[in-house]
Amino acid sequence: MAVITFANTKGGAGKTTAVLLLATELARKGYRVTIVDADPQNWITRWYEISGKVENISVINFVTTASLPLHISENKHNTDYFIVDLPGARNPLLATAVGLSDHVLIPIQGCAMDARGGAQVLELLQCLEEKAGIRIPHSVVLTRVNSLVTTRALQLVKSLLEERQVRVLDTAIVERSAYRDIFDCGGTLHGMDPNRVSNLDKARENAGDLAYEVMLRVPVSLPAAARAGLADAA
Repeated sequence: MAVITFANTKGGAGKTTAVLLLATELARKGYRVTIVDADPQNWITRWYEISGKVENISVINFVTTASLPLHISENKHNTDYFIVDLPGARNPLLATAVGLSDHVLIPIQGCAMDARGGAQVLELLQCLEEKAGIRIPHSVVLTRVNSLVTTRALQLVKSLLEERQVRVLDTAIVERSAYRDIFDCGGTLHGMDPNRVSNLDKARENAGDLAYEVMLRVPVSLPAAARAGLADAA
């Protein structure tokens, strides 16, 4: 069982989209995923309600600083990956979630405001390591990247992260219409009609690459039932 927290204290960083892409791809591979929807916008909860049952995914909302550890403790036996979607603002829940995490992912767009929001999370991680001796693995995931153009702002963000020796995922989340549609229509990328959604194959590939890279950084054994299903399929 592993806890992955997505955190950026600035809203609009592509955090919730990244959460949903990772969760649905992990679930598709057979992992049991619990999304902890701590964002007051509750986009994940709304997506879940319009989707009906999504195999291998459950969602917990109405999360507080006090209830988060209890949710994780009570559901650890039926969950392989907890994925926590934090508010896009400075919030007491940030320190609690980070302290419970096996890995923190910091979504950042190619803009200075996003970088500042991400820097607040990095400062908290640094403070935990320096003052409490607690080192929590973390990475930045670049979001809403234009597949054709690298902007000056994005280059600046990359340079700043490199200077601070912050690890950046090789997989950036590219801006795709399918990622917006999934919140309107529910379901997953693999249930969408490729004749009605542009570049759906590229969106699926991008999401799959993200999940694969996160699985390498935060490995969890596949449940026995899922392993048996893969063996039967082979």
